[in-house]
Amino acid sequence: MEDDLLVTVEDGVAVLTMNRPDSMNAMSAGMMTAMRAALDRFAAEDAVGAIVLTGAGRAFCAGGDVKAMAGRSDYLGSNFEERVRELRHRMDIARLLHEMPKPTIAMLNGVAAGAGLSLALACDLRVAGESARMTTAFAKVGLSGDFGGIWFLHRLVGPAMARQLYFTAEMLDSARIAELGLARVVPDARLREETMALARSIAAGPRLAIAYMKRNARVAEEGRLSDLLDAEALHMNLTRATEDHKEAARAFVEKRAPVFKGR
Repeated sequence: MEDDLLVTVEDGVAVLTMNRPDSMNAMSAGMMTAMRAALDRFAAEDAVGAIVLTGAGRAFCAGGDVKAMAGRSDYLGSNFEERVRELRHRMDIARLLHEMPKPTIAMLNGVAAGAGLSLALACDLRVAGESARMTTAFAKVGLSGDFGGIWFLHRLVGPAMARQLYFTAEMLDSARIAELGLARVVPDARLREETMALARSIAAGPRLAIAYMKRNARVAEEGRLSDLLDAEALHMNLTRATEDHKEAARAFVEKRAPVFKGR
């Protein structure tokens, strides 16, 4: 359904709201299709400098629709191979959130479970309200996990803790979330204000430089130090030639705030 994902743009920030509040924003085929299309669109849209992902109602996202799983209505393929291909296609959303050139921020307004947690972890940054909760959840329903959650956790909290969180499906409250460094925690009443302020600040920054920062971060996650140094040398010289860098240098000399144009 088109209404399963609401999309707005505010001050250069695209806000994607998963909109199935009656099911705690459990994923649907329509939601995933709309999310992929929105991410593809905003990755190339000059008017957007950051993306915020959140959920409607009292949850961020409860992950897969377990009721649909029980009725097997979530299977879109007619055989095993087709189901594997379809799930893999849906899971590419996690890669897009992680790799697209625009910074992505998860605004955690409630529980993030299973694949919903994976989506939050795929984002560059996470801001959580005090009532937010996180759980890998998969062990509770006899599943192994999808949407790259264990890959992201491995890098965020280390291999042993990532395994523990998957094997036990422990429910993390906001204090534990903050302790593990999984999100910045703010009062519920200030969640949207704080998240949008962060997103607007990033969107107003030097967008080409930030896009190259994301590329550097990916190399740092996956490559050797020498690979990162190569990437940094290339990207520093590319950004040195941008109008944004020249504007920032002028602003520094003139003792004023730079005005970035994303060029």
